[in-house]
Amino acid sequence: MNLFVGIIKTARPQQWLKNVALYAALVFSGFFFYDPVDAPPYFVTVTYAFVVFCVLTSSIYFINDIFDYEADKKHPFKSKRPIPSGVLSRKLAMVLAAIGLLTTLILSFQFSAFFQLLILGYALLQIWYSKQLKHIPILDISTIATGFLIRIYAGAVVVNLHMSVWFLLTVISASLFLAVGKRQSERTLLQGNEDISVGETRKILTRYTERLLDQYTSMFGMATWLTYALFAFQNEISPPERVSADIYTYLPKALHSQKLLMLTVPLVIFGVMRYLQLIYESNKGESPEKVLLQDKPLKYTVGLFGALVMIIIYVLT
Repeated sequence: MNLFVGIIKTARPQQWLKNVALYAALVFSGFFFYDPVDAPPYFVTVTYAFVVFCVLTSSIYFINDIFDYEADKKHPFKSKRPIPSGVLSRKLAMVLAAIGLLTTLILSFQFSAFFQLLILGYALLQIWYSKQLKHIPILDISTIATGFLIRIYAGAVVVNLHMSVWFLLTVISASLFLAVGKRQSERTLLQGNEDISVGETRKILTRYTERLLDQYTSMFGMATWLTYALFAFQNEISPPERVSADIYTYLPKALHSQKLLMLTVPLVIFGVMRYLQLIYESNKGESPEKVLLQDKPLKYTVGLFGALVMIIIYVLT
């Protein structure tokens, strides 16, 4: 039972939340409920791709923990993970990783060669990151952002959808913001632990001064909401079909459907501000997915944002 629990913990199913990014192009393109005659519904296709990425990312975590074995044994919290604690052997972890990667390859045959190339690129990038890139300043953060960008493209490729340049810039900015926040929290966490030095478990932290991380956090936090605002303002939504056009005759043109997505901008700004507060006041940025699942204000903000986006795109247009 301990071994089974250890395997599940190493696979990190809570991290699958990051793979929700595959649905982004589907949602914002207006094709979320589209059901082509000669193919499965777009939602079903993207969900299948989501499962493929979940298997892939979990496999990569096994490899990552094998590479980080020595460093994690010295970490105050990561030392409790199944591999560094000895619950799961490195040999078995490697076998499970190989099985996961092979399963990913087999499942990806359902899609085009472009999707398979994205899968291959993501796997190679993450293995390279685990082995080397995570120890190189700036490249470590950039690699995390690239991983999110590949997810976005993968979700768009499987159903052949176009993505706005501003939306891609929003994804890049947001992922860089989360990555820098993660580094910020890791540094603060280790600085508060007298039994271990900052560079002993993650040497890269010695290359990021507190002032530099503050600058990065501010820069990418501002870029996140600003690029999203430009995307929301320029995003063209087709004229209303399911709602009576009479509604729009009573509204000024500034509030017509082409501009309604701007209503979500305040939620994005609040989300950025709340995340900054959690990083600097509560030191909770080390695990972004845990913050999203546990912090009620942020969780409600994301839920309201998603609901508002769906209403604007699929009800009011």
